[in-house]
Amino acid sequence: MSAAGAPRRFTRRGVLAATSAAGVAAVAGAVGGDAAASVLRGERAEEVGGRRIPFDGAHQAGVLAPTAAHGWFAAFDLAPGVTARQLEALLRTWTRDARLLTAGEPVPGDDAMALGHGPSSLTITVGFGASLLRKLTMAVPAELAAIPPFPRDQLDPGRGDGDIGVLLTADDAVVVAHALRALSRTARGTAAVRWQMSGFNAVDGVTVAKGATPRNLMGQLDGTGNPKVGEPGFDTHIFATDPGWMRGGSYLVFRRIRMLLDAWDTLSRERQEQIVGRRKDTGAPLSGGTEFTPFDLGKQIPGGGLAIGPGAHVRQAAPASNGGATILRKGFSYFDGLRPDGAPDAGLLFLAFQRDPRDGFTRIQQRLALADELSRFIVHETSALFAVPPGTSSHGYLGQSLLEAL
Repeated sequence: MSAAGAPRRFTRRGVLAATSAAGVAAVAGAVGGDAAASVLRGERAEEVGGRRIPFDGAHQAGVLAPTAAHGWFAAFDLAPGVTARQLEALLRTWTRDARLLTAGEPVPGDDAMALGHGPSSLTITVGFGASLLRKLTMAVPAELAAIPPFPRDQLDPGRGDGDIGVLLTADDAVVVAHALRALSRTARGTAAVRWQMSGFNAVDGVTVAKGATPRNLMGQLDGTGNPKVGEPGFDTHIFATDPGWMRGGSYLVFRRIRMLLDAWDTLSRERQEQIVGRRKDTGAPLSGGTEFTPFDLGKQIPGGGLAIGPGAHVRQAAPASNGGATILRKGFSYFDGLRPDGAPDAGLLFLAFQRDPRDGFTRIQQRLALADELSRFIVHETSALFAVPPGTSSHGYLGQSLLEAL
């Protein structure tokens, strides 16, 4: 019986949590508090599964959501002959289902794949490609112009762009897979998946400290320099104002970036840190301080030379080196086995939100492709650009501002 006298409902998670708690009492006395804290992670995982991020809001939730353990991106193409009214019906259905899924509730026709998993901070974010606007005979905003090619790009056109882009993030891979399957099922006859990719991070607050910066497959902390909500100029850099149907939305660049890990691993740790411009263990800039200490790009080292070298990634990517260009980046590692040559097919699924890609991602990447030493150890293989419209009211639907502008 519970403390209130009502029968207690046991679940598999509850039993595991109770077992872990009992184990702590036995283990703590023998091996101390650190081991006890490790055992208690089972209970913290229960808390993670119950976390919910509201679907409705001024901006789509995936733009500002904290780092998630799992990220899936899928691009859809409309079936031939689909009308604006049919597209609206699909977006209304997706909105209904997204509200349910992000609340941890089943959707119509649910297969119970994620039964009992909870929302796990699920977000579902939808954007529109230039090809969709052309199919709707709408003007394509200048911000949605094709990203230009860059040196060393090896883009696969079969795994890029698309009419509709859908970003799904959560702290549970089953929850993400279930959500994508649900959206794909309801889209049948109207839209089909053109390509999809999935990636992973550590579980925030469980396998790493809460709010910790993710670490990529090169071993570096990845995303330290992101702008913070509430900082001066944040909204100006990240949220769009034009055209009217995009006001409060953001433009999303997606890139699949393969890391040449075998070549990277031949470098000494010191050389790797010089190429990135940060310490590998703490993420602190080589100019000194801690992870979040601002760069001192002019600092000299004893004997002469810059602490952060001319070709260091952080120098070349910094807003100060790119006319103030600022993006809100998110990243997920991926590891898809081995390539035919035996090298790892692994790297980063890179996402960047910004007000205008021409003044954000494109400006930065043009510099990186030519002057960044890190560019010799990565290959861009997928590129896509989507206009992510503003969020929804409780009675609205995804893309409503776009379709009402027709």
